Amino acid sequence: MKRARITNVLEPSPERIAPDCPYFQHCGGCSYQHASYAFEVSQKVEVLREVMERVGKFEAPSAIPAITGPGWGYRNRIQVHFEDDRMGFHEVNSHAIVDVARCPISSPKLNEALEHLRGHLKERRWPWFLKTLELFTNEEQVQVNVLDAGDKRLARSFFDWIGLDLPGATEPSLTYGEFRVSHRSFFQTNRFLTGQLVEAALGGAEGATAWDLYSGVGLFSLALARRGFDVTAVEASMSAVADLGHNLERAGVNAAVYKASAELWMEEQTEAPDFVLADPPRAGLGKNGARALARLKPKQLTIVSCDPSTLARDLATLRSVGYEIENMTLVDMFPHTSHIETVTRLRIG
Repeated sequence: MKRARITNVLEPSPERIAPDCPYFQHCGGCSYQHASYAFEVSQKVEVLREVMERVGKFEAPSAIPAITGPGWGYRNRIQVHFEDDRMGFHEVNSHAIVDVARCPISSPKLNEALEHLRGHLKERRWPWFLKTLELFTNEEQVQVNVLDAGDKRLARSFFDWIGLDLPGATEPSLTYGEFRVSHRSFFQTNRFLTGQLVEAALGGAEGATAWDLYSGVGLFSLALARRGFDVTAVEASMSAVADLGHNLERAGVNAAVYKASAELWMEEQTEAPDFVLADPPRAGLGKNGARALARLKPKQLTIVSCDPSTLARDLATLRSVGYEIENMTLVDMFPHTSHIETVTRLRIG
């Protein structure tokens, strides 16, 4: 594939603005900093429409509302790469590293952590083999996850050392609001819109029984239980299942929790609940997951998706058995980037 690169802008669009980040167009994290935010959101809606038609072979709803929040300082989780004396993020379409001092879409605590790590990087005791760290914060503590250290293993002394500047670096989990989130557990990345995401996903849900598929640490399970549903939560990650049980107990609500692949678990079920919430990873429900839901036919189904292409594929399968899209909402969890989070509510007669 050949790619073009702008050399000069002869006549700027009215929507073109000066990017706030000096690394924009070098760092591969952001895609829209040269455009007004209103224009960015409108373009993401159009991307959703185009992907539904191209991949799913159906038309998206005529109205796709957007839920937005602050565009800067919103990220609570980042991946930081290291090579020699460089520290930062990957370049556009490359694994080369852009040396970054500050990231304007990351939270204040994460930028503080970047500054501390840069100071440590200059010291002799810094592990030369360390390639990638993931940082996750609640703005009080910073969880430090090792994603790539080659075939080496970081000693406990490393975490004790950086923990002098990064409280939480030595802890096995982090408390994010009412949720315990351990090192191998997933939690939403936008620190401003999580509550609105929950409301968009669960608004209008009716009945007595509900499934929370790909439940993670319980973001939707707790909310469903508080709304009076008899909840069944299904999650494959052992770490997340342990966190979910802890979070349910601490919140004083109940749910039946299964550690299992959601797709395989559904294959064993013979009856559907009144409502299903599915928040799959980027790969979507997949052929087996979509077919299982198509067979079970829950009357109400909401899919939270972070990838329009896999969402379109899954919706095509569900529409083939009679599901209709009640509404589709863009929740802009990743401002200035190309990532698109969508909440789609479906119902079958």
